[in-house]
Amino acid sequence: MNVSLTAELEQFVDAKVESGLYNNASEVVREGLRLLKEQDEVRLRWREQIERGWLEAQAGRLVDGPAALTRIKQRLSTRSKKRA
Repeated sequence: MNVSLTAELEQFVDAKVESGLYNNASEVVREGLRLLKEQDEVRLRWREQIERGWLEAQAGRLVDGPAALTRIKQRLSTRSKKRA
């Protein structure tokens, strides 16, 4: 596979290699693609969660905002106590 980069991106890749963090340009590009893939997966999960929440709301299964915040604070407090 042959990939063309803009001058700016080529300089960025070169700088990463020169930093010593990567052995060559291919490693930099592979890392960038891994991060892009991970970001796409996170966005997909967010969309699924939003869709699930939207469907719950349309079905009338809503949670009162202040009540939800109280439950979240209680869970966080319980977690903090378990760690201590």
